[in-house]
Amino acid sequence: MSDERNFLPVNIAVVTVSDTRTPANDKSGDLLDDRIKAAGHNVALRAIVVDDQATIVRKLKSLINDREIDVVLATGGTGVTGRDVTPEAFQEVFDKEIPGFGELFRMLSYDKIGTSTIQSRATAGVAGGTYIFALPGSPGACRDAWDDILVHQLDYRFQPCNFVELMPRLMEK
Repeated sequence: MSDERNFLPVNIAVVTVSDTRTPANDKSGDLLDDRIKAAGHNVALRAIVVDDQATIVRKLKSLINDREIDVVLATGGTGVTGRDVTPEAFQEVFDKEIPGFGELFRMLSYDKIGTSTIQSRATAGVAGGTYIFALPGSPGACRDAWDDILVHQLDYRFQPCNFVELMPRLMEK
């Protein structure tokens, strides 16, 4: 952290991908909402969408086109079952993938859940100047992704570099 920089809050949309979650039982969405606010950022939107690739793509595109949203955090649908299509939806909208996010997430996760981390297809990228992250659906995985990676990369004060300082340049050609 740098004491020379002021904190810059970002606007984050939280999207839960699930056929079974509701606002009343969305533990992962609630966990992310709480942590985002505790870090000083703004939760711009909360949504739940079904495990359907076309539906996820439509939601992502609408959020990417919303200039008030800087970051999208999606939770759920990153496993290997037939209904897990979140990474495929993300691939449809990426301008650029950030492969290091998934790699780092699985590396950190390995220390906690061992080889089970291989089942995670967590991914991230940039689309239309918006950062988009696909996290596993478990509260533990969301906590690990936020506490070990995102809280730092979404903090302008984090050195030597962070995602926030790159935001003004994401649409450069």
